[in-house]
Amino acid sequence: MAQQSTKRPLKIIAGADSFGCNLKDVLVSQLRALNIQVEDLGTDKYYSVGEEIGRRVSQAADDPTVETRGIVACGTGVGVAIFANKFPGVYAATCLNTDEARNARSINNCNVLAVSGMNTTPEVASDVLKTFLETPFKSPCPASGSNPWPDEIDQFLENSIHEMNKIGASKPVESSSDCHLCSLVKSRDFNAVDIMPGGSISIVRESPTSAFVRFTAGSVEPAHHHTFGHDLVVLKGSKRVWNLSKGEKYDLSIGDYLFTPAGDVHRVKYFEDTEFFIKWEGQWDLFLDEDHAAANAAIDKEKEN
Repeated sequence: MAQQSTKRPLKIIAGADSFGCNLKDVLVSQLRALNIQVEDLGTDKYYSVGEEIGRRVSQAADDPTVETRGIVACGTGVGVAIFANKFPGVYAATCLNTDEARNARSINNCNVLAVSGMNTTPEVASDVLKTFLETPFKSPCPASGSNPWPDEIDQFLENSIHEMNKIGASKPVESSSDCHLCSLVKSRDFNAVDIMPGGSISIVRESPTSAFVRFTAGSVEPAHHHTFGHDLVVLKGSKRVWNLSKGEKYDLSIGDYLFTPAGDVHRVKYFEDTEFFIKWEGQWDLFLDEDHAAANAAIDKEKEN
């Protein structure tokens, strides 16, 4: 098995667009031959692949039980890296050869490897992946003349990780005047929603029902519908809503608004700890159209396509 940079078991999340999928498949097979856990998200638009893997690597950064890295591939390896890097704690680098991979791991603690499906042969990509897996942070690399880093640079690199992790991280609201809804939700008690694990609700008004709702990262709302339509505004986090009745899906983050008509069947996945304000046109109710197992299976199937 390839040497890893920490004692935590390694997990790789992989994905590609149509120009990088063949090369990604080669690397996934290589990882599985090394008995490294791989989650293959399949093929999608390059910016969707980069975003999804960047989000997941970022969310898993503080997990003490496993080290999560990513592999992304597109035609050039650049586009997927751009969108993976939009999340704090993600250091994606496009590497066309082993020297670039060794530098990226040593200097930048690169945790998402981006490769080019149009410019990199499977043989070269295999060597690049091996280097990505085996090179520890701050180790000798071409940029250091293949020698250990001098003490002052070694210390700079060590300190850089803490500072880099702050870039892109959400900052707390400093003034209650910034968001009146956010201020209202702070002092409210929330009750668990038994049929929606990970969800809790604080009802502001009974009829027509208005409420603040919270879901933890990774939660899924199975397909369901309501007697009355509802408006919602996201206050924190991000989620995806599939309106199955209309065959549409919406990615929502802070400040986004969505109206779901009465009776429309919809499924929801939460990417981060999320809060939103919701207002129904009448009394709140909920009718399930599938169970959690079916919902998770449908979401996983979409990732494969």
